[in-house]
Amino acid sequence: MERAGSSARTLFPRGPSFTLEDFSSTDFTVRDFIDNLAETAVPANRKSGPSQNQFDPKPLIRTFENALSQLGELAGDLQEKESELLSQARRADITHNQTLDTLGRKLDQSIDAFETLNISLNSGAENASKDAADGNAAVQIGERLEDLDRKRRRALDASFLIRCWTEVSETGQLTSLEDIQRQPGPENKVRCAVIASQLMRISQRLDTASWSQANGAQKRGSGAANGVNGAGGGGRAHNTREILEKFSETLEQDLLKQFNDSYRRQNFDDMRECAKVLHDFNGGSSVIATFVNQHQFFIDRDQLVSDEVTVDNEAWELIADPDSESPGVDPGLQSLVDEVKLTMQEESFIIKRAFPYYETVLIKFIQRVFQQSIQQRLEAVLDKAASISSLAFLRTLHASRAYINSLVEDLKSHGLTEHPEICSAQISQTLDQQLEELFIPYLVGNSYIDREKKSLDELNSSLLFKFTLYHAKRKKAPTGFMASLAQQGTQFLASAKDAYMERLDSSDLTATQKVMMLRIAGLKDSNTKTEIEVSEEDGVLSVANAKRMIKWLAEGVRRAIELGSANETAKDVNILLGLVLDSMGRVYLETGLEAALDQATSQENVKTEPDLTYLPSIRPAVTIANLMDRFITTVLVRLAESNTTVRRNMEAQRRMGMDSIEQKTNAVIKSTVAVVTNWVAKSLNSQRKTDFRPRDGELLDSLQTPTCLQICTFLSRVSTQAGAAVDGDNLEALESEVALSVLKLLFDHFKKFQVNATGGLMVTQDIAKYVATLKGWGLSRQVEGTVELLTEIGSLFIVGPEALREKSRTLTTGPSGAGRKLSKVDFRAFVQRRDDLASVGIQSLLASL
Repeated sequence: MERAGSSARTLFPRGPSFTLEDFSSTDFTVRDFIDNLAETAVPANRKSGPSQNQFDPKPLIRTFENALSQLGELAGDLQEKESELLSQARRADITHNQTLDTLGRKLDQSIDAFETLNISLNSGAENASKDAADGNAAVQIGERLEDLDRKRRRALDASFLIRCWTEVSETGQLTSLEDIQRQPGPENKVRCAVIASQLMRISQRLDTASWSQANGAQKRGSGAANGVNGAGGGGRAHNTREILEKFSETLEQDLLKQFNDSYRRQNFDDMRECAKVLHDFNGGSSVIATFVNQHQFFIDRDQLVSDEVTVDNEAWELIADPDSESPGVDPGLQSLVDEVKLTMQEESFIIKRAFPYYETVLIKFIQRVFQQSIQQRLEAVLDKAASISSLAFLRTLHASRAYINSLVEDLKSHGLTEHPEICSAQISQTLDQQLEELFIPYLVGNSYIDREKKSLDELNSSLLFKFTLYHAKRKKAPTGFMASLAQQGTQFLASAKDAYMERLDSSDLTATQKVMMLRIAGLKDSNTKTEIEVSEEDGVLSVANAKRMIKWLAEGVRRAIELGSANETAKDVNILLGLVLDSMGRVYLETGLEAALDQATSQENVKTEPDLTYLPSIRPAVTIANLMDRFITTVLVRLAESNTTVRRNMEAQRRMGMDSIEQKTNAVIKSTVAVVTNWVAKSLNSQRKTDFRPRDGELLDSLQTPTCLQICTFLSRVSTQAGAAVDGDNLEALESEVALSVLKLLFDHFKKFQVNATGGLMVTQDIAKYVATLKGWGLSRQVEGTVELLTEIGSLFIVGPEALREKSRTLTTGPSGAGRKLSKVDFRAFVQRRDDLASVGIQSLLASL
């Protein structure tokens, strides 16, 4: 006992001591702390004693009791320090508020002093000597005061912002901010929006949990299990993000209402401020949508846009009539476009004053105008036009595009928000883009040119329907060197006629278009199943019809140029070239020429005098061919100059088409020469043998023989018909060819008859008649010399031997006509037909040749 009482040592080791620093480390954990206490409480193993394997809890109990007592002491110290810090914070806050009040009073005093000084300076303005010094002092004082006022306002704003954040983070309320929102005046709502935006940014930085992707803040561990009170744990009690977003939505609606009210009052400054604040919220999309969607223009125009297109039968009939001028753009669309022009010019002024980002708003306004108002009306007008006819649709499309394009150009030149300067590049690009997008559905790919080709094909087929029907019914001559080509033409005509009949009976053809096609075709009955009567006039080529087709084609080419893109113009006109070569070239011209060729071929070996009434049909064929070739060369081919490949292809098509027409024309001319030659030869064969050997004392009925009179009368008709068919060099070539053929026949004819003295006079009179008839033609100089040579033949039958000897000195050894001289062979042949051939003088002459 004495040992025990004298010793300071206890039976168990004393527990460790702790300070606040031991728990302030970032590596501190409760488990490690408990483990360390347990390790220090367990003594070293002792071998003495039988109970070394038994667990003794007393050291652990004493150690934990000691640690718990120390933790209690530390908790008390911590509570005292926390209370002291809280009291210091309250004192600092009180001091800060007192400082702010003091600064506010001093600022108010400074402002009052400044106003007093300003009044005194103004009242003492009569002292000129002190003006300069007092003015400089006043300026310096004013600048100082303004700087102090700015600092004061920033301090007040910062204090209010902190107060609002404290409210929303601790209580979940925005009482102070809502008080400002409820105050009247637009400036309070603008200030409220600015503060709300600032609070949103503070929330992003300080309340990250509410902005995280997970729902709610991450829960921190609790020390309740081990008796540790987590003073610093736990998240915010309120989701500041949701609170601020809800308030911002309400505030945004108030700002939009304020914007609309300001718009009605024309308060552009307030509108601009609201638009600027709302731009910080959502990029300004809400205020732009409000301004554009609720614009009075769209409200007033909704009814007009949705109304059906006014039915004006007279106007639509003019549009569908290819021979009349188009009345222009639809009145409803025209009114809408005119109002769009005025509205955009007026609103662009408001937009520039009401929006800091005015170009964006103007673009949205333009898009809404084009994509809603104009597009809806345009679609309605085009749908109505499509229900009338193909031509009505094309004319309406062209007129609408031209009128809306003029709107775009006017807006560009006006400048809109840049007025009076031209509009910016972005606005100009937007206008062009909206114009292009309006008509893309109707111009994409080959949709437009296919419509154009279809319309022209329908018009041409209608105009040429009776023509093709007449020639399809006409019987073709099965013989002739053009028989195979004629057969091909017959098949082509039949297919064209059948295609037109099928189109006329189709259900997709509108009533107006069907009536128009029947009118152009000259048909009264819409029932195409009945037999259609045609006359010879229907099968004659008409320059007027060709001009109508060219006029229609020219209108189509104009539309193709103005509606299509420059890159596609060459391809478009190439398609139209194929159409004109088919309709005007193959169906019309070549068919008419083939009919003339058939008539000419069928009369080459007739027994009666041939009918050359087909010959005048060559003149309209030549005129139409020239018109067609001139149009192709000067219009279509020139429009394809930008595309060398297409242009060369078009030139090749033109050459092939014109060569085919020229070949058929030449074939008709050659066949006509053959018809005239054959008939003159047949007429000459009917010459009586006694016509040039009349008996002495026989009375003559006329100066010429009947055969001569018949042939000259026929040749006069040939000349008249040829003059009606061709002119100029073509007429000269035709008549010269016929004259040469007739002269050859006459040269051979007078070698076949015996001629006496009286008959020589008849020969002379016949030849004079032939020469007079042929000289009335437009012959070439060479052929005129051959005609003059014919007069020499008559004198060979009436002059004496001595005169014949004189004539023989001018003979040529070549063929007759060379150098306008008669050949010796022909001279001998004619002289041998004289009745006095056996006389000494004639025989002596022939012997000398």
